[in-house]
Amino acid sequence: MTLPEIVAMPQWQAARAELLVKEKAATRALDALNAERRRLPMVEFPDHRFEGPDGPLSLVDLFDGRRQLIVYHFMMFAGDDHRCPGCSMLADGLGHLGHLNARDTTLVLTSPAPQSQLQPYRSRMGWSVPWYSASTEFTEDCGAGHGFGVSVFLRDGDQVYRTYFTTGRGGDLINTTLRWLDLTPLGRQEAWEEAGHGDSAPSSWWRLHDEYM
Repeated sequence: MTLPEIVAMPQWQAARAELLVKEKAATRALDALNAERRRLPMVEFPDHRFEGPDGPLSLVDLFDGRRQLIVYHFMMFAGDDHRCPGCSMLADGLGHLGHLNARDTTLVLTSPAPQSQLQPYRSRMGWSVPWYSASTEFTEDCGAGHGFGVSVFLRDGDQVYRTYFTTGRGGDLINTTLRWLDLTPLGRQEAWEEAGHGDSAPSSWWRLHDEYM
């Protein structure tokens, strides 16, 4: 495995300062991209029905009285025994939702699977984030289909608007495990990164957190 060059402290500080210039430029570029995302137009979104531990809900109900709603489309389907390690890794990284709630924002998981599948797995993983059963129509209307994704909605009274969606590598941006690994010298240790840091195929090493040996 290729390791970083060993240098004296002044050389390390100079190299760190050089990288910091690039990091600041990337941060400013990301700020500009975030601003452009906020200016995206929005589209009216029809109501859908969901099922929670306490019964049926509407899309407006999922907002829990707040103006903004972030939905993570978790890959779990009715009658399917597969438990997606990528979706599970992302859910593992979700902290206390009070900080989002303070900014008038609710975050939930949805899946086209019954509560009889969702809640036992939620308990097994130790998650507290709300998780609702969604219709396949909702998942498809959001563009997630049989995959994962993130949808963002804005509520104005009882009218709901869809403002954003991402999937694929867009999920990297909200996966805290990957963000932490990207700070380390060995990174994700996947083959697409620098030669000598690892030979794993992307996501091939992911497991449920109680299945690592």
